[in-house]
Formats: sequence, structure tokens, C-alpha cells
Amino acid sequence: MKDNSSKYVVVLVISFFFLNQVLVSSQLDYRFYDASCPNLTRIVRYGVWMAVSNDTRMAASLLRLHFHDCFVNGCDGSLLLDDTNTFKGEKNALPNVNSVRGYEVIDNIKAVLEKFCPSVVSCTDIVTLAAREAVYLAGGPFWQIPLGRRDGTTASESEANQLPSPVEPLEDIIAKFTSKGFNVKDVVALSGAHTFGFARCMMFKHRLFNFDGAGNPDPELDVMLRQNLQNNCPNQDDSNNKFAPLDAYTINRFDNVYYRNLVNKLGLLQSDQDLMKDNTTASLVVSYSRYPYMFYRDFGASMVKLANTGILTGQNGEIRKNCRVVN
Repeated sequence: MKDNSSKYVVVLVISFFFLNQVLVSSQLDYRFYDASCPNLTRIVRYGVWMAVSNDTRMAASLLRLHFHDCFVNGCDGSLLLDDTNTFKGEKNALPNVNSVRGYEVIDNIKAVLEKFCPSVVSCTDIVTLAAREAVYLAGGPFWQIPLGRRDGTTASESEANQLPSPVEPLEDIIAKFTSKGFNVKDVVALSGAHTFGFARCMMFKHRLFNFDGAGNPDPELDVMLRQNLQNNCPNQDDSNNKFAPLDAYTINRFDNVYYRNLVNKLGLLQSDQDLMKDNTTASLVVSYSRYPYMFYRDFGASMVKLANTGILTGQNGEIRKNCRVVN
């Protein structure tokens, strides 16, 4: 007989992981701060509004900050921690350095909260709420979030370097998501975050000039879009840090135009356009391109799942006084 014991051990380990996530998530509460910090949502909302009023790009940046925090060992505010002489954080990991923005927005919101309800609200919950408010302010959906997360005391630059990359094969990206408890629908829905914001030319320039290694552009990229991008991102190193909008049609608005772009070969990043190459992901892309409310519903559900990834509750972790340093 074939020995299936190793298979059963893997199943048990996975089952325990998800059971543990459910038990930890059950310690969150939609009214967690109602008595201890009743003005929390109002303060976060105003802080995000002020930041986006000064810089329209900041809405997308706050959403990205939340994702990059949660995807590395869970939502614990680890991305906010600064390097010290004895501590190496995640800010200088390759996917984050000179790329992730919004730290000062979280700092400003935290400073106000420390005046009204000191040592009560975690930096992690602030980031979680700020991401939702940013999406809603940009015209996207609003979803309810249970609160009560606590802040971590460690960070991992090496783990941050494993974040999904826009030049990775789709199957590798899906594998990274599924290892965190997400499914294919979550991958497609959360990819919709690229409906606003910008990308550096270095992230997609290979599609414009040498996609196949023989000097030819990506055939899956619309010709007119490619020509416009080539003008903005010429084939020289000093254009690497220039920016292009992820969605050139509704640049700062959160909507479903991103998916319409993919249907029409107008996706900026290779990882986005590759969603049209797989039957399962392509079917979801087409549905979201036609039915914005379906996208909004699924995006909100996936964001709740993201916000519950690897969280600390109860007596685990801490409530930082300064989001940049451990107490």
C-alpha cells in the first residue's frame, strides 16, 4: 500500500493554520474602539482626506502600503519600523525602497490619536483603516472592518524581498497568494488595486523594447499605448525612475476601468496583462470589466481577508506609541 502519512501531515498543518487564523480573527470586533477611542474613524478619514488633497497619488500609495505590510508575515505594522543600529526593517527591501509611500500620513494620524486616546489604537489598525478610506475617497467601495489588531515587534527584509513582482509569471504570483490563504478570485480582485496609481518605467520597460530578448516589444501590448509609453520611457537608463499611470484613462479614480483595459490589451504591467492568458483569471477579468458592483463586492471581501492575515491580538504584540519604533 502507498504511504500517505506525509500527505496527511501536510493537510493537518494547513488545517491548523487556517483554524488558528479563524480563532485569531474572531478576537477582532467592529466596535473595538467605540468606548476607548470613539472618534477613531473620523480622525483617520480626515487625515487621509488631507493627505490626498495635497497629493492625489497618496490614495493609491496608502492602499499599497497596507498590502506590502500585510503580505509580509501578516498585518502587524512591521513595514512602518525604521532601521536602527541593531535592527533592520522592511523599508529598504527592493520592492519597498524609494517606492512605498505614505509613512508620514500614518505618523500624522497616529500623532492626533495619541492626543485624544493615547496608547490605545495600533499602527496596524490605522494602516488598515487608512487603506479603506483612501479607496472610498477615490470613488471605490466601502467595506466594514473589524478592529483590534496589535503591532508587531519584529520585521523581515528578506521576507519583504519575496513580495509578488510585476515581472513574475502569473503562476508564481498565484502560488504566493495561495500560500497566504488567498484564492484565484482574490488574486484577480486585489489586482484591481492597479486601477489607480503609477508605476516606474523600470517595471514595464522590457515590454516596450526587448520583451523576447530579440529586440521586439510585447505583442500583448496595444500598439498606440506602446508608442506613447516609449515616448515617456525611452530605452535608456535615465528613464527608469520616470512614472506612468497604471490606468491612463481614470488615473486617480478607483473604478473597474483597469479590467476594461486588460480586455483591450491596455494593461501596463506584464503581471496584469497576463491575467488574460489564463482561462479562470480571464473570465473574472471580463466579469469585472462588465459589472463594477461585482468587482467592488469581491474587492471589499478580499480586502477584509487581507486585513485578517497573520494578525496579532489579545496580549500578543503591542500598541506602539510611535509607529516607526518598537516601544
